[in-house]
Amino acid sequence: MNLHRFETMDPNLLLGLVNTALRNDCRDLDDLVHTHDIEREVLEQKLNDLGYIYVAEVNQFKPKQAAE
Repeated sequence: MNLHRFETMDPNLLLGLVNTALRNDCRDLDDLVHTHDIEREVLEQKLNDLGYIYVAEVNQFKPKQAAE
Protein backbone atom coordinates (compact mmCIF):
# COMPACT_ATOMS: atom_id res chain seq x y z
CA MET A 1 0.00 0.00 0.00
CA ASN A 2 1.26 3.45 -0.90
CA LEU A 3 0.22 6.31 1.37
CA HIS A 4 2.57 8.91 -0.11
CA ARG A 5 -0.37 10.71 -1.72
CA PHE A 6 -2.60 10.47 1.33
CA GLU A 7 -3.26 14.22 1.37
CA THR A 8 -5.25 14.00 -1.87
CA MET A 9 -7.03 10.70 -1.15
CA ASP A 10 -10.71 10.46 -0.40
CA PRO A 11 -10.79 10.66 3.42
CA ASN A 12 -13.04 7.61 3.78
CA LEU A 13 -10.72 5.51 1.63
CA LEU A 14 -7.74 6.84 3.58
CA LEU A 15 -9.35 5.83 6.88
CA GLY A 16 -9.80 2.26 5.67
CA LEU A 17 -6.28 2.01 4.27
CA VAL A 18 -4.69 3.45 7.41
CA ASN A 19 -6.66 1.21 9.79
CA THR A 20 -5.83 -1.83 7.65
CA ALA A 21 -2.13 -0.96 7.71
CA LEU A 22 -2.25 -0.41 11.47
CA ARG A 23 -4.00 -3.73 12.00
CA ASN A 24 -1.84 -5.81 9.63
CA ASP A 25 1.55 -4.19 9.23
CA CYS A 26 2.42 -1.58 11.88
CA ARG A 27 3.04 -1.67 15.62
CA ASP A 28 1.54 1.80 16.11
CA LEU A 29 0.92 5.13 14.39
CA ASP A 30 4.57 6.18 14.70
CA ASP A 31 5.60 3.00 12.88
CA LEU A 32 3.06 3.68 10.12
CA VAL A 33 4.17 7.27 9.47
CA HIS A 34 7.83 6.26 9.59
CA THR A 35 7.30 3.31 7.24
CA HIS A 36 5.39 5.43 4.70
CA ASP A 37 7.48 8.60 5.25
CA ILE A 38 4.46 10.81 5.91
CA GLU A 39 3.76 13.53 8.46
CA ARG A 40 1.86 12.28 11.48
CA GLU A 41 0.29 15.66 12.29
CA VAL A 42 -1.08 16.09 8.77
CA LEU A 43 -2.49 12.55 8.71
CA GLU A 44 -4.09 12.95 12.13
CA GLN A 45 -5.62 16.30 11.16
CA LYS A 46 -7.08 14.91 7.94
CA LEU A 47 -8.72 12.04 9.81
CA ASN A 48 -9.72 14.33 12.68
CA ASP A 49 -11.56 16.51 10.16
CA LEU A 50 -13.47 13.36 9.18
CA GLY A 51 -14.40 12.79 12.83
CA TYR A 52 -11.79 10.18 13.83
CA ILE A 53 -8.96 10.14 16.34
CA TYR A 54 -6.15 7.66 16.90
CA VAL A 55 -6.69 5.36 19.88
CA ALA A 56 -3.36 3.82 20.85
CA GLU A 57 -4.92 1.12 23.03
CA VAL A 58 -6.53 -0.51 19.99
CA ASN A 59 -4.06 0.85 17.39
CA GLN A 60 -6.88 2.21 15.22
CA PHE A 61 -8.57 5.42 14.26
CA LYS A 62 -11.99 5.44 15.91
CA PRO A 63 -14.93 7.88 15.80
CA LYS A 64 -14.36 10.69 18.30
CA GLN A 65 -17.54 9.87 20.23
CA ALA A 66 -16.63 6.19 20.63
CA ALA A 67 -13.11 7.00 21.78
CA GLU A 68 -14.17 9.37 24.56
